[in-house]
Parts: sequence; C-alpha cells; structure tokens
Amino acid sequence: MRVLGIETSCDETAVAIVEAPAGSAPGGLILANVVYSQQTEHRRFGGVVPEIAARAHLERIDGLVEDALTEARLGLDDLDAIAATGGPGLIGGVMVGVMAAKGLAFAREKPFLAINHLEGHALTVRLTEQVEFPYLLLLVSGGHCQLLTVRGPGDFTRLGTTIDDAVGECFDKTAKLLGLGFPGGPAVERLARDGDAQRFSLPRPMWRKAGCDFSFSGLKTAVRQTVEKLDPDDERARADLCASFQRTVGDVLADRCANALAMAPSPTLVVAGGVAANLYLRGRLEEVAARNGARLVAPPVKLCTDNGAMIAWAGIERLRLGLTDALDFKPRPRWPLDASAPVRV
Repeated sequence: MRVLGIETSCDETAVAIVEAPAGSAPGGLILANVVYSQQTEHRRFGGVVPEIAARAHLERIDGLVEDALTEARLGLDDLDAIAATGGPGLIGGVMVGVMAAKGLAFAREKPFLAINHLEGHALTVRLTEQVEFPYLLLLVSGGHCQLLTVRGPGDFTRLGTTIDDAVGECFDKTAKLLGLGFPGGPAVERLARDGDAQRFSLPRPMWRKAGCDFSFSGLKTAVRQTVEKLDPDDERARADLCASFQRTVGDVLADRCANALAMAPSPTLVVAGGVAANLYLRGRLEEVAARNGARLVAPPVKLCTDNGAMIAWAGIERLRLGLTDALDFKPRPRWPLDASAPVRV
C-alpha cells in the first residue's frame, strides 16, 4: 500500500510517499520526503504572510510531486491513493494542496483522502514507532496546544486545550521580542542552552490547577515586560531569559500532562507537533511520564515539523479503514480533532 501525501497548510510545501502493509499494524517506510521551506520568503516580515505562502505553494507543488516520484522511483500508477491536508490551516495554501491532490486522483482514478493536519501530527508516531491505540497525546505546534486520547483515525477525545495562545506562538513571540529571527522556537532553544534558567521568575498560568487546559497569554506578556527592562546588548541576560522561559513552559506542560495521565491513564504518552522538536521539553515530559508509569514516545525530530510523510501515513491509516473522500471535499480553515468538544472563542 503506497500513498502520496501533500502538505501545504502553512509555510512548508511538502510531498512524500509512504509504503506500508495493508494490515493495521504500525510501521511504514518513507520512500520519498521532499520539503520546500519558505523561511526566506517570510523572514523579513517576522512571520508567515498567508498570500505569499499560497503563491509559493502554487509555484512549487508540481515540481515537488515530480521530485517525490523520482526519489521513490515510482509513477502515479504505482500509487494506491493521493492524500492532502484538507485543513486546518491558512486557507489559500490548503486550497493549493487539495486541488493538486484532487487533480492527480481524478487523472489516475485513485482514491482521494482529505487529511486533518492535526491528525497527521497525531498519528505520525505510528509511522516510525511500535505504538498501539489508544494513547495519550500532547499536541504542541505553532497554533495548537491540546491534550487528547487517541483511539484511532478520526477517534479523538479532547481532555484540554489552550484558552488563549498556543505554546508555539509564545516561543515565536519571545524570539521576536529578543530579535532572534524567524522561526522562533529553534532560536530560543539554542540561546537557552547557555542561560541560567533560574534567573527570571515568570508566571506559570494554570499550573497546579485542576484539569488539562493551558494558558500562555500571561507568560507572553511577562516576557515582553521583562525584555523592555533588559539592556539590548546584554547577551547573557537574553540567554538567561530564554532559559527561564523554556523552564517555565516545561513546568506547565509537565503539570498538565500529569493531570491528563491521572484522568485518562495510558501506558504511552506521545508528544507531537513542531514544539515536540525541542529536546529540553522532551526531557521534561520523559520525567513526568516515568513518574506516572508511562513511557514518552515522540516522532523523529525531522517529522515533528510540517511534512508530507505525516499526511501520507495518515492517509494509509484511513485507507486501511476505507475512509476515503469525494472530490467535492471543501478545504477547511478550522477542523477540530474532537468535534464534540466545546469550541473556544
């Protein structure tokens, strides 16, 4: 079973081909995984510009599909299905990927699969690790921060979510305030390695409170107020602030995960999404998992950020269950994993 996956929800244009047995077991083989990063286009703006992102996707998508097929030494007729991110995300980019996938599926009479971008992150760990359903998931990316129980494709129960900002947004804002450039997460992590994590006392919203919800707006405000008092030429203070910020985020994530493991005990805690590439935070989560009798599992760092392999793998998981989509599928700017959960306004 081979599926081509297209990911265009934000600022990465990505195409991959994944192969796996037809059964339900975890584990697949990435035959091709090509990514065009738009960081150069967006860096001077300090963040992603939706119109520029959509145009870049449109310019690159056809060539990347050809590159993926060449890398995998396959033709379109060798594929079993075409999958693409159907949302959530920047709607212009999502439309580019969906229309490209629909065109390929129609031309070669292949099944089309519209993949929830968050489900792509949620299931990625099963591509590379022997993880069985159900498991507890901490999904942390640029725009999302949630704790969920994962029972299978399309079967999620949300235990908690952010009531304001996502942790990835907080990393990006901290980097911007300190002039560290874009993307912010890796820059903050690099500078934090040389910092004193105890120097600055920052607020930990929701810490030691009941439930599994998150809040990061207060932390973001505190970082801004601290930066305003710093000497901009004091590199030591900047490193100390990054380390203190990262430690604070680690405290909050560990506390929320401990509550989730108490509410929905699981032998496996999975962390996924772009922020999951942060090795310090992985270490903190390993500690909380061990204290609660669970193991922490995370995808390889290169599969934490947006990529086509996660979309292709989610496509395989859904194709195994016969969950294909019609060609009249409409791209979605919002698409919650747990449709029954309360909507945050």
